[in-house]
Amino acid sequence: MAADNIEDEILGKAYDAKLMQRLLGYIKPYRKYVISAILLNVVVAALGPLRPYLTKIAIDKYIAHSNYHGLFLISLMLFGSLILQAFIQYFLTYYTQYLGQKTILDLRTQIFTHTQKLALRFFDKTPIGRIVTRVTNDIESLNDLFSSGIVMVFSDVFIVIWILVFMFFMDIKLSLVTLSVLPILVYVTFLFRRKVRSSYRNVRLHLARLNSYMQEHITGMAVVQIFHKEKDEIDKFLDINKEYREANIKSNLYYSIFYPSVELLSSTATALIIWYGGGEIVRSSLSLGVLVAFVQYTEMFFRPIRDLSEKYNILQTAMASSERIFKLLDNKTFVQNPDHPHDLKDVHGEIEFKNVWFAYNNDEYILKDISFKINPGETVAIVGHTGAGKTSLINILTRFYDIQKGNIFVDGIDIKTLDKKELRKYISIVLQDVYLFSGTIKSNISMNNNDIPIDKIQEAASLVGADRFIEQLPNKYDEIVKERGSTLSVGQKQLISFARALAFNPHILILDEATSSVDTETEIIIQKAIEKLLVGRTAIVIAHRLSTIQSADKIIVMHKGEIRETGNHQQLLAKKGIYYKLYQLQYKDQEISKAV
Repeated sequence: MAADNIEDEILGKAYDAKLMQRLLGYIKPYRKYVISAILLNVVVAALGPLRPYLTKIAIDKYIAHSNYHGLFLISLMLFGSLILQAFIQYFLTYYTQYLGQKTILDLRTQIFTHTQKLALRFFDKTPIGRIVTRVTNDIESLNDLFSSGIVMVFSDVFIVIWILVFMFFMDIKLSLVTLSVLPILVYVTFLFRRKVRSSYRNVRLHLARLNSYMQEHITGMAVVQIFHKEKDEIDKFLDINKEYREANIKSNLYYSIFYPSVELLSSTATALIIWYGGGEIVRSSLSLGVLVAFVQYTEMFFRPIRDLSEKYNILQTAMASSERIFKLLDNKTFVQNPDHPHDLKDVHGEIEFKNVWFAYNNDEYILKDISFKINPGETVAIVGHTGAGKTSLINILTRFYDIQKGNIFVDGIDIKTLDKKELRKYISIVLQDVYLFSGTIKSNISMNNNDIPIDKIQEAASLVGADRFIEQLPNKYDEIVKERGSTLSVGQKQLISFARALAFNPHILILDEATSSVDTETEIIIQKAIEKLLVGRTAIVIAHRLSTIQSADKIIVMHKGEIRETGNHQQLLAKKGIYYKLYQLQYKDQEISKAV
């Protein structure tokens, strides 16, 4: 976990041209808004520096000569510039925020779409929290860049340019005096940038540790409480929180030094202007209006400098976030579809594994030379110890993973020549750990498929016996289901999953230990549901409880990734092999539980 956090939080370059070029590609569809924002920035940046110049005119031409009419007109111009600036600033803010939100919408959609297409192999090795962080925190960092970074930096640059234009237009010598503190400002800014970069990385690292600790211990709260570890965990959290606080304090220290330093330099520049400009006024070689205007320009000049340092932080965060986002988008862990897939029509449900070898990692084979055939309409059970490779058979049949050697056929067609979606359209899976989504009972059964009407949903629920508890709910099929179905019992969730499988009317049904985590009474209900589900379908049933698969047409016994025995229940008992030992072991366990 710590290694993951470090990998996530290490920052790359403060500015990376390739990353920025790629980010700018997301703005291209909205370039008219970018151009409009930049043009508005040019205008609004000029309006601010225009006011000190108008002040200079008001003092030198009208106040000095007691021209009240001219003073009134120049005051109207000053007021008008403020109104115009506010009006333009409104559209500028709207355009930049609109640009940011549209760009982020596109990028967030692309990440989610890309993630949906990735193979399960990717999720085996990638923490879910990391992916969620990409779509939330990292995307939000880019939102800051697009909304107040890329476009708004032009505002600061244009303000500085306009200030310099007005200053040099009015008095070159006084402009050079004003800018005499600029080398010191550049050095202070460079030093601040280097220090705050290291400090920022430290803050992010401690924040990642804090978030990770919070997530892990909230998820495992029941374990913490049952073992009375609350105080120990609180103490650990306080230590992590303290480190995070100290990292923030250190970061704030650099800001508390930088901003006063900029203010000090600004005040120094003002003092120089008053000293030099005052002397020039005494010698009658400079007007009072110019001096007042320069004092105002000095205050205005250092403000965008401070803002640019903030933009640097936004840029630095965005570069780090974009690097992580593009690393995810560039991941090509896909189960590839063929260029010209075969059509799968009139599916009968015949399945054949032929010399299949499969490994999750390199040559560490989980399945070794697997061969068997399931005829249409047959129910085949797969049994074996934990780790025998039972679930792996399901993963490769549905092409969640691709095999390394051999072939798998459905109705005589190699599944590698089929489109993944087309193949999975004819298969339904009921897992041991049922996953329900936030929504309603109805949406969880139909998976929001508009082609499945409510009457078909109700029929599926009725056939598997789920309607018994659904009809007792206040809102029946419109009853709200919370995250992971937390308001429902294990048995109720399982029945909904059976109804879901039946609603899609699959030709091939897979039951992966679907009754292993329910009580005996619920198991009886589910067994009746299974009997109805299996009618007219090819079925693969993975089960630990051998009592649930005794009526299967064929039982395949697996051991350490190989098929060791095949036959029906009676035939396998007669062999007195692995299946017989498994059966005897469970039978003894049942006898012991009855005695207890």
